[in-house]
Amino acid sequence: MKTYDVIVIGGGPGGYPCAIRLGQLGLKVVVVEKDKPGGVCLNWGCIPSKALIQAANTFERTKDAGAMGVKVSGVALDPHAMQDWKDGIVTRLNTGVLGLLKGNGADYLAGTAILTTKDTVVVTTKTGETETLKATKGIVIATGASTIEIPTFKFDGKQIIGAKEGVSLREIPKRLLVIGGGVIGLELGTVYQKLGAELFVAEAQPNLLGTHDPDCVKLVERKLVKHGAKIFKNTVAKGYEKNADGSLKVTLEQAGKPVTIEVDVVLVAVGMRPNSANLGLEALGVTIERGSIPTDLQGRTNIPGIYAIGDVSGMPFLAHKASKEGEVVAEVLAGHPAAKDWVGMPASTFTDPEISSVGISEDEAKAKGQKVIVGKFPFAALAKAMVMHETDGFVKVIADAETRQLLGVHIVGPEASALISEGALALEMAAFVEDIMLTVHPHPTLGEAFMEAAASSIGQAIHIQNR
Repeated sequence: MKTYDVIVIGGGPGGYPCAIRLGQLGLKVVVVEKDKPGGVCLNWGCIPSKALIQAANTFERTKDAGAMGVKVSGVALDPHAMQDWKDGIVTRLNTGVLGLLKGNGADYLAGTAILTTKDTVVVTTKTGETETLKATKGIVIATGASTIEIPTFKFDGKQIIGAKEGVSLREIPKRLLVIGGGVIGLELGTVYQKLGAELFVAEAQPNLLGTHDPDCVKLVERKLVKHGAKIFKNTVAKGYEKNADGSLKVTLEQAGKPVTIEVDVVLVAVGMRPNSANLGLEALGVTIERGSIPTDLQGRTNIPGIYAIGDVSGMPFLAHKASKEGEVVAEVLAGHPAAKDWVGMPASTFTDPEISSVGISEDEAKAKGQKVIVGKFPFAALAKAMVMHETDGFVKVIADAETRQLLGVHIVGPEASALISEGALALEMAAFVEDIMLTVHPHPTLGEAFMEAAASSIGQAIHIQNR
């Protein structure tokens, strides 16, 4: 039996930062990972999907560069080269994670872990051997989440696929149906639409991307439709049949009425399920609610000495949320005062255009009975966006009507995922709209839109007509 201060189960964006911080704090720690270092995010989620998004955007912009006077001919796509490039990035990051763990004194063990007691873990390696590990300070569950499968659309890895296969296609489907109009479905759907696929989207809810500001989502939906996508909302995918030519005949039900479409590949993207099963948690009495492990502000479960972070501990399913929780729990285990005390958790969706949000929306404020002021500045009025040839979108700020303290920021447009960090910092610092508008932003930049949106909320924007 090997003894450690802390055992971390899961080497994804929650687990490995937790272990690194534990090592920095002088604790002896081991990470147990059953698959590849970096977890779903690095290997089949955040990183590979963003690589494909970048490739698709480059492909599209190269074809459209003529508007800038840059004449390009013979633009062609090589899906195999694109996938090899993406895989190369993932491999380098895998190696980087292992290097960081080692460099900070953390051990790494490949295998499947089961808790036998609240301080003991048995690991079965890929060769079938077992190792018993004991933790003197705590065990951290960081096992993430897995793609949900629909019974009538069982994955076959070729024509009925999930996100894992969706980032690894070496042939662009002629017709692609995405079941689920959420983040994963629309990001990958946008990629393959840009690379030549005819896109269909079936979403069970009345709106796409339900967690984002409706005004932002409308812009993304409008652009998808403009480029030929057929979007079915309030629609359930019922099943499919294989045609003689190998294509798929899919039956949808929209508002109670049957709809039939012909496609070549179906990407199921209806959400993720926390990986809390088969860890031995139930036998130890760990509370599990609908798959998630509830925790307090220090990441503790109901069983002393057992902690949970990231997707397995509940929504939102965000890599940066998992990483932050990992660092918090590491500090707690080392005896330092720490808690999950952030004001807002930023979220980004890499559609075209990108959407990013932090804090509350107008609808949420109204539901609470809170009076707010709203400022909005369009990228179409911004010089930098014009020269980038990306003028779709806007920055919207929500502030308290009486105090003018910032409550939320919502961005749809170029580099929204980078711009939202300023909004997150402003929320954390309890900024007021005057703080933002009086902060000098360099010109010409996209960041000016945040400054102007804040000014717009109190009728002082310079480069648009104030209401």
